[in-house]
Amino acid sequence: MAQTGLILAAGTLALGNSAAAQQPAAFGPSNPFYAPSTLPFQAPPFDKIHDSDYQPAIEAGMAQQRVEMNAIANDPAAPTFENTIIAMERSGQLLARVMGVFGGVAGANTNPDIQKVQEIEAPKLAAHQDAINLDSKLFARISALYEKRDALKLEPEQLRLLEFDYRQFVKAGANLSEADKTKLKKLNEEESILSNAFITKLLAATKDAAYSTTDKTTLAGLSDAQIDAAALAAKDRKQDGFVIPLQNTTQQPDLAQLTNRSTRQALFQNSWTRAERGGANDTRDTIARIAQIRAQKAQLLGFPSYAAWNLQDQMAKNPEAALHFMDALVPAATAKAQSEAQDIQALIDAQKGGFKLQPSDWDLYSEQVRKAKFDLDQAQVKPYFELSRVLQDGVFYAAHELYGISFKERKDIPVYNPDVRVFEVSDVNGKPLALFYCDYFKRDNKNGGAWMDEFVGQSKLLGTLPVVYNVANFAKPAPGQPALISFDDVTTMFHEFGHGLHGMFANTTYPSLSGTSVPRDFVEFPSQFNEHWATYPQVFNHFARHYQTGAPMPAELVAKIKKAATFNQGYALTEILAAAELDMQWHTLSPTAPIQAPDKFEQEALVRKHLALETVPTRYRSSYFMHIWGNGYAAGYYAYLWSEMLDDNAFQWFEDHGGLTRANGDRFRNMVLSRGNTEDLEKMYSTWLGAEPNAKPMLKYRGLTADSSAQ
Repeated sequence: MAQTGLILAAGTLALGNSAAAQQPAAFGPSNPFYAPSTLPFQAPPFDKIHDSDYQPAIEAGMAQQRVEMNAIANDPAAPTFENTIIAMERSGQLLARVMGVFGGVAGANTNPDIQKVQEIEAPKLAAHQDAINLDSKLFARISALYEKRDALKLEPEQLRLLEFDYRQFVKAGANLSEADKTKLKKLNEEESILSNAFITKLLAATKDAAYSTTDKTTLAGLSDAQIDAAALAAKDRKQDGFVIPLQNTTQQPDLAQLTNRSTRQALFQNSWTRAERGGANDTRDTIARIAQIRAQKAQLLGFPSYAAWNLQDQMAKNPEAALHFMDALVPAATAKAQSEAQDIQALIDAQKGGFKLQPSDWDLYSEQVRKAKFDLDQAQVKPYFELSRVLQDGVFYAAHELYGISFKERKDIPVYNPDVRVFEVSDVNGKPLALFYCDYFKRDNKNGGAWMDEFVGQSKLLGTLPVVYNVANFAKPAPGQPALISFDDVTTMFHEFGHGLHGMFANTTYPSLSGTSVPRDFVEFPSQFNEHWATYPQVFNHFARHYQTGAPMPAELVAKIKKAATFNQGYALTEILAAAELDMQWHTLSPTAPIQAPDKFEQEALVRKHLALETVPTRYRSSYFMHIWGNGYAAGYYAYLWSEMLDDNAFQWFEDHGGLTRANGDRFRNMVLSRGNTEDLEKMYSTWLGAEPNAKPMLKYRGLTADSSAQ
């Protein structure tokens, strides 16, 4: 997941104490955000940043940008590209500087004071953005340039930026009447407050819903290392016994190994109801109102639904296209999932289990089916995936082979948490390219899931190089134990690094068009494409080494993994389709619809889309769907599937043209990864591919077509 733009809900603010949150300190040269960092790449000086530095810097940043924007809007000179569009690109550098760091630290290392300041600043930041987007004088200057754009004889990137700015202002409500602008501002303010509240509630709810026990026997099936990690998690919480923290998705990794059915059911139920337990951390009323606000905003802006408004500048263009694409996948996905369920039930019956398959049983018994069909045991696999080796001999190696870039760890760059590592990235010619941070281990004060973002974005105009970070939530090993991860975790590392490459290779003039600043249904394409290299033989054989001996994974085990690659894909596609369709159902609500009861709405939506399978739960329930209520993916979760279509077509192109070669990598970098949003993305993609994308490669790689390797 790429967190693009200054999305307030994607992060939080940091402050030292609650009293300071009410009275921000004076902003001056002693504040580490006062001027650009003097560290390499303008990296954040985390050794000098204190919690109390953020709020005054944000307040000062908003004030400074207001002055800059007012000067542009009230410039007596006729509007030009230089005095209006470029001036806007140069504005807000202080705010961008602090918000870049703010989003990273708050998302991955929050605390009560951070959450308090977000509560204070969220509506202010929403109002600040509205003040810019709804400024009539400013929009008049942009509109005047847009109307005569053909006569301006702009360079292609300049024209793209002008068109981008104009459309963004129109989308934000610049053409509304003053009365409707006032209504929109109130709705935006309320939405920002509720979105922030959702994030805070969900973080607390997820922590509270962790499975806890003092009875070690309930953890039967887990390895000694996993039990040690559960004991460490309990110790960190100052609890006796063992704790299994929840990850963000419905299904939990340990369900694949826990042999005590009561434990599985309890862990699953904790996950399923994490934000639906009543009390302060129940999110249902919050999300129901957010959905209603969004529908009302769409009506103000002249659209029948929030999805119709939000998708107008995406590749899909409208919700009908996204729904048509997803609906077409449902029959093949659910048929395969139901077949997989029958295989699992047959195994349970053969073992005289005496029970009907439930979602909490799926992972354990599907692993047994996998082992029976392919003689593949995941416990055999994990010793070959030690995190540091996967990173350096897998993720970095693939990038080096494709693009010629190299990596050197920097121990001298300060970090916000001891778990974080930093690498300097050098281009093929040895010149500095980027700085890369990675923060992989689960913490209770870290948002769930995995994501990429930037502390500093690339821009030739501003003279900045990218400072990129990846965050994940892998189980942290006990001290002295190796960090052995699952193959799903390996894929996550390649995925998020694909986003990272999109940011690192950015080579554009204007920050608004740089790197991952692209539509949601394109931003996941480079990341999902990069996942393919995790299983590419040359790369896989380079990193899949036993953590103790360094021996490569035996050929017969590699063959089993390859043969089993499409196993369980009916389930995997169905759970993500359920989440994506659920998102779209929330965001195609009519503005006149009454406020919804989330549980009832969710069930009816899944039934309506033929995705209410008893044994296959949605990947995210409405009540803990962070992507759509807090991370900017509203009406956009379909993007993962849309981008999968793009990435599978892309990988097929690589396969047809020699696979992993520098020539192929350089062509992809030059024509796609470096271009950001500087040209029409459909044209960019089809020019590179030499054809229009279609769903056939996607179904092939998922094992859902006759010509695939599905078993």
